[in-house]
Amino acid sequence: MASSLLPTLPKLGVTVASDIDAYQVATEWFNTFTSAAKSGDIDTVLSIFIPNALWRDLLALTWDFRTFSGESKIKEFLQSRLKPNLIYDFNEPRDPTFQQPAPDLAWVQFTFTFSVTSVGSASGVVRLVPQKDGIWRCHCILTNLEDLDGYPEINGPLFNSETSHGYWEVERELEVAFEVEDPTVLIVGAGQAGLSVAARLKCLGVSSLIVEKNERVGDNWRKRYDGLCLHDPAYFDHLPYMPFPSIWPIFPPARKFANWLENYADVMDLNVWTSSVVTSAVSEESNKWSVTVKRGDGKERVFRVNHVVSATGLAESSVGTLKAAYVEGMFSEGESYTHSKHKRALDYAGKKVVVVGAATSAHDICADCYRHGVDVTMYQRSSTYVFSAKNGFKLFTDDLYLKSGLPTHSADLLTASFPNLLAMELSVRQVDAVAEMDKPLLDALRARGFKLNKGYKGAGPVLQFLEKKGGYYIDVGASQLIVDGKIKLKSDSSMKKFTEHGILFDDGTELPADVVVFATG
Repeated sequence: MASSLLPTLPKLGVTVASDIDAYQVATEWFNTFTSAAKSGDIDTVLSIFIPNALWRDLLALTWDFRTFSGESKIKEFLQSRLKPNLIYDFNEPRDPTFQQPAPDLAWVQFTFTFSVTSVGSASGVVRLVPQKDGIWRCHCILTNLEDLDGYPEINGPLFNSETSHGYWEVERELEVAFEVEDPTVLIVGAGQAGLSVAARLKCLGVSSLIVEKNERVGDNWRKRYDGLCLHDPAYFDHLPYMPFPSIWPIFPPARKFANWLENYADVMDLNVWTSSVVTSAVSEESNKWSVTVKRGDGKERVFRVNHVVSATGLAESSVGTLKAAYVEGMFSEGESYTHSKHKRALDYAGKKVVVVGAATSAHDICADCYRHGVDVTMYQRSSTYVFSAKNGFKLFTDDLYLKSGLPTHSADLLTASFPNLLAMELSVRQVDAVAEMDKPLLDALRARGFKLNKGYKGAGPVLQFLEKKGGYYIDVGASQLIVDGKIKLKSDSSMKKFTEHGILFDDGTELPADVVVFATG
């Protein structure tokens, strides 16, 4: 990392007292900002930002997802976008608070709302830092588009108030069939993302059709291994308009979650064609898409739609990414397959199992094997980021999503207000703090030969997921099984080839195996 973006107090050359009047600080800055912004006075706006400030815009002013870093880039952005009377109708600063997330960090944070001419309503988040001259200036600002003018979400008081005596089922059948007209948007995949997009579009009055290859909505979770649970806390995985019940477990079982997705599609009246696949999608000169959908009965339908959304997920299972050496001499006495084909450890009763991989699925499968009395060895090829659920989520998510009392949307807005590079630097600090809390467990894993890292660029699970799509494990018990030797571990040599009864490694050792499960992503 070339230079830190964090506005540390030593870097700013200041100290701060703990009795800061956050409301006064926020109000003085905001009055200057709103006056200058409404009149298009770019010089005055820049004068209340620090030189290396960050401005993140999510659609509100750029129709894009952009971050402008430093005075020159922000000036260029404002010269291009900020015209007199473009933004207006500012409210007073909301919830101004003085925050000190670390001894060397301090800022005043507040949110606000405003309107963008001929676009819609928007929200913002500001963080102000102290300066040597006694003035608090902006280090980081988010501007985020919330709603489009003329296209309000059809919910609450705007929802349909007409009765439908005996016609609802017929109307739904006609809507799902799309026999009269084509949908505006075709969505491929009925997982969380596809359903969420369809629900949002429905409440904006935009027709959509979801095409799902499985027989039932939720099968992308339902058909996975029996022991699978969500590995993120349910309290920040809510779907639009229908949050999970407050009595739900923090880590819902996969089948429970699958049923929720199926019920969600039904209750939200979303249009889904199951057992269907897109066989072709061609962009036309008319700016429409010609999309051919093949249904379970073999019949095909061609749609002409304005937009196609791919929501097929990240976890495409294939051995195609395995090195050729991994399949050389595939042993004939046993079985080998990817983790997507694994269902339950009881299928391996009396057999020796080797799980290739050391991230989430590998840990789940190994723990499942141990619990059912199956001899299991984890083969770790490269290092893994591990943190315990009990300690990690205390720092990563609990304060904002669980303890603050904020609605999920507001918590998401605060999370999004940190540009990626700034969020990464803060995450590095959090990762170090969690590692210290987890030190006894991590030291014990190292002693067993388990190779550890701190995630991509040392920034923990989120960046690791975004960059590598995996390679980490949120410990809910399997790590201790490795420490105790209940899950055996092989991590000291590269895999060479299969033998008749197991796996041969470059160091000459051979690991006996009746079943090999590739949990390699």
